[in-house]
Amino acid sequence: MELKRENPLKGAFRKLLKNKLATACFIILLIEILLVVLAPLIAPYDPEAQDVYVKLAPGFWGMNNTTGVPYAPGHWLGTDNLGRDIFSRLLWGGRITLTVGFVSTMTGLFFGVLFGLLAGFYKKLDNIIMRFMDLLFTFPGILLAMLIVAMLGVSTVNATIAISVWSIPNFARMTRGKVLQIKEEDYIMAIRSLGARDTRILLCHVLVNALPVIIVIATMRMASSIMSIATLSYLGLGSPPPTPEWGGMISIAKDYMWDRPSLIIIPGVVVMITVICFNILGDKLRDILDPSLKD
Repeated sequence: MELKRENPLKGAFRKLLKNKLATACFIILLIEILLVVLAPLIAPYDPEAQDVYVKLAPGFWGMNNTTGVPYAPGHWLGTDNLGRDIFSRLLWGGRITLTVGFVSTMTGLFFGVLFGLLAGFYKKLDNIIMRFMDLLFTFPGILLAMLIVAMLGVSTVNATIAISVWSIPNFARMTRGKVLQIKEEDYIMAIRSLGARDTRILLCHVLVNALPVIIVIATMRMASSIMSIATLSYLGLGSPPPTPEWGGMISIAKDYMWDRPSLIIIPGVVVMITVICFNILGDKLRDILDPSLKD
């Protein structure tokens, strides 16, 4: 009788869902992603449409406000300084923030893992690749991203490129360390003695066994990428106005933080929750996928 071996990633996901905190974070992120994907159907207003007659209107909490600017019906999270609907801009801004975070993470993952595999597996390439990675590490991450955007110009695409380049060294270093460990295992030596080519060993054995570590790094890196695009947009180096983006919304709201603190609090809380959820998921995945832990 042949026993079926459970896919390790499926087993990790099953264990993850047994953790209440991780499950809550997963559900929050899933709801958030669904909301931003369905933004064209859910958003009640054009995120760039201006209406000066309702500018700086409070949200639903100001319905009974009889002094100052009254609540504007239909704008349940209020409006900004140009009368643009906060809820609509939050949804559309999430599309940009999460897309940039995902694309930059996946791009950094692809090149970082590629360089890490080559550096860890081929000793001749190790010094060349890792010295280049060390060169990138000499720049603080956000400063490196700012430098790249300054050279390429301010745009969402260039911000994505900048964050991707910043992500590569982290993936490369972690992957290299895991490859150095795996390639010394007995089963790798046995496979090599049977005449397997390096490409097959790298892709079918080394990469597969390094995948759990890569997934953990990617999950945590997603949180860093979201913070990075929000920071760049806040500094005016990310998505240019009037494009809605969470960091850009906070940047615009800073001039009105005493009159309408909700303009900063709402996008700030959304960024905070998103980053915390990705970090918690990554942390729990690390605990689950750590081979030193017993079931």
